[in-house]
Amino acid sequence: MALNKGIMNFFSEENFERLQSIMYVKRAAKGDFLFWEGDTADKLYYIIQGGVRITKLSETGKSFILYLHQSGDLFGQIDPFQNSLQSFGAEVTEDSEIGVIQRKDLEVLLWQHGDLAIEFMKWMGLMHRMTETKFRDLMMYGKPGALCSLLIRLSNSYGVPQGDGILIDYKMNNSEMADMIGSTRESVNRMLSDMKKEDALEFNNGHIVIKDVTYLRDICHCENCPLEICRM
Repeated sequence: MALNKGIMNFFSEENFERLQSIMYVKRAAKGDFLFWEGDTADKLYYIIQGGVRITKLSETGKSFILYLHQSGDLFGQIDPFQNSLQSFGAEVTEDSEIGVIQRKDLEVLLWQHGDLAIEFMKWMGLMHRMTETKFRDLMMYGKPGALCSLLIRLSNSYGVPQGDGILIDYKMNNSEMADMIGSTRESVNRMLSDMKKEDALEFNNGHIVIKDVTYLRDICHCENCPLEICRM
């Protein structure tokens, strides 16, 4: 499986060093929030070590998980509007070390270095496309399609070869998976059980092992997106 290289897929070593030069380091414990919905959106966050999940609250108070970010990932909301607010929340999933980039410092850097500005635009385009494909999965092929897409994305982000299958080296309970596809824990239980009966996956000490990724791709009408997009 391809290792996650985070933003190193998009930024040259020289431009990555430029971004590092304007970061200040913040340490956060598991369960902390880097920001909440409605906070001022004026920073980007780079995960030096650890993990963060991006969440969205519904009007009923249900939490919906949009992204699982890991070491090497850059995330955050930078709009052209100076007074924009965060549309999501960012919860730390393990003790983490985060590099924080303030918008005002980033704007100066982008103005000074045109090649960095181009690479930054490519990164922003990727983030928008990732969001679009996730909503496509949720809206077009029902809950089974959304769950299969989620399993494929998890395998691309955390997959480890195991025999003829792929072990997802990230423990996630069925309630969390339900929060990621807008479903219920009972529905996820049933769909996973059906996939196990079809010999498409199995469970190993709390981890999911995908045995037949083609089965999953058929259900979610996989469009064979690049790994940079088909991930968590």
